[in-house]
Amino acid sequence: MTFDNGKTIIRLRLRLFIVTIIMLVYVYLVYYGKQLRFPILGIREFHATLILTALYLLLAFLPLLLKYRYIYFSDDGKNIIFRYYSVGFLSGKKSSVEIPKHEFAGYKIKKSFMGLLKAILLYRMIGTKKASYSPVYVSSLSKSELKKINKALDRYTGQ
Repeated sequence: MTFDNGKTIIRLRLRLFIVTIIMLVYVYLVYYGKQLRFPILGIREFHATLILTALYLLLAFLPLLLKYRYIYFSDDGKNIIFRYYSVGFLSGKKSSVEIPKHEFAGYKIKKSFMGLLKAILLYRMIGTKKASYSPVYVSSLSKSELKKINKALDRYTGQ
């Protein structure tokens, strides 16, 4: 099975682009074009700008806080492969984990931050010792995508 969450990442970037355009239009209409007259619904200009800026920053930095990653997963060949990199304003380095299927020693899903931050810990047998890889953050995966990975990995661990 091979899949990636490219569509999710594209939707995330498109949403961020649209929110950025809306924020720029708001700033233009309020401060440069003077097209909006305040108060609107009892909210003053300063408070509306503060609220919209806070919402914009939350949407912009949420992928960074939840460690969203583009994830490519494959178990089609001799290896189990995870390729990933961070998305958002600050894209990170590309990383890859490749484990031969006969050396795969299991996995664990770790959740934190009220279940919003999810990571898969992968284990590999090296000789007689069990080694672990750095966590692969899978917060950007949907429940069905995470189930697919669980099902695929369970085949190699006998869980």
